[in-house]
Amino acid sequence: MEAPTDEKICGKLRLGCGLYNYKLRDVFTWDLLKTLAMGQVLSLMICGTAVSCQYLANAGAETPMLQSFLNYALLLLTYTTVLCTYKEEQNFLQVLKTKWWKYLLMGLADVEANYTVVKAYRYTTLTSIQLLDCFVIPALMLMSWFLLKTRYRPLHYIAVTVCLLGVGAMVGADILAGRDQGSTSDVMLGDGLVLISAVLYAVSNMCQEFAVKNRSRVEFLGMMGFVGTIVSGIQLAALEISAVKKIEWNFHIAMMFILYALCMFALYSFMPVVVKRTSATAVNLSLLTADLFSLFCGLFLFHYTFSALYIVAFILIMAGFVTFNAVPTYSAQPEPDSSDQEARSSSDRLLPADGNGPSNPTVVSAL
Repeated sequence: MEAPTDEKICGKLRLGCGLYNYKLRDVFTWDLLKTLAMGQVLSLMICGTAVSCQYLANAGAETPMLQSFLNYALLLLTYTTVLCTYKEEQNFLQVLKTKWWKYLLMGLADVEANYTVVKAYRYTTLTSIQLLDCFVIPALMLMSWFLLKTRYRPLHYIAVTVCLLGVGAMVGADILAGRDQGSTSDVMLGDGLVLISAVLYAVSNMCQEFAVKNRSRVEFLGMMGFVGTIVSGIQLAALEISAVKKIEWNFHIAMMFILYALCMFALYSFMPVVVKRTSATAVNLSLLTADLFSLFCGLFLFHYTFSALYIVAFILIMAGFVTFNAVPTYSAQPEPDSSDQEARSSSDRLLPADGNGPSNPTVVSAL
């Protein structure tokens, strides 16, 4: 006896979205809850950098390159030093010899992404930055599709849309609360800088995902610290020496610089762990709540106005993040060699969103 037409249609939709016979208990696993919690820890770290930046800006100390330099210097002292103790092909000198130009591009993208988004605040509004900065997610998905061969299901696109609706609710609440801060001196230039920053962040995050899943976290952070320190140090000397000299140093300002550097160091150290469990796209979705945490801190520290839309935004972003991680993505693999055909029966392999798939997936990438 044939199943009713409605059941057939529902079955096809579930199959197309990747739901199969998923039940609620199959979605809300301990792995997902741990990933959710880890993502929010990252958001709290970003919140710490935002609060310290706000205090420094209020004190007249706007030196984004100095702040970035401190973070990269900590990475250099910690992870590059450890990388130097490794042997053979994992040693710092060997990695530098064979992959220097790859990590140079990665470091340049990361440093300039941080710098351009800070510069954008001089020309455009907070609302524009919050909205356009979300371009990093579709840009990252597009790059992952072509370079990392990641394949998404319809449910993943639905989840991203839900998260972006949450960002829309957050921006709407900011406008209603009168928090549309920033400048309007050259909106087109500011918006262009935000889009450039989003693309650079996407490049950096995609490279990070490839590096931590195919090489090692220590190698990625060690090389990022090495390259980032050099690039940010050069820009600091060229662009911000006069601004640094104008800072009226005191204990409070020094503590804000230390807080920023420590939060960024913790963010860079912990983020590869979460990326390896999930993906760079999933991590960026979870980071959308960082602005909300900053707002909640601002309610007490800077006397911001509260709106119920912020709660709606948080719920939408969390719902989208959970939905995105509920279904695994595909990673298209190249045809296996004749030597390992017995070990691999297919050129396509499912990589679960919780990161419990193969620890070193083979991907096709320029890296």
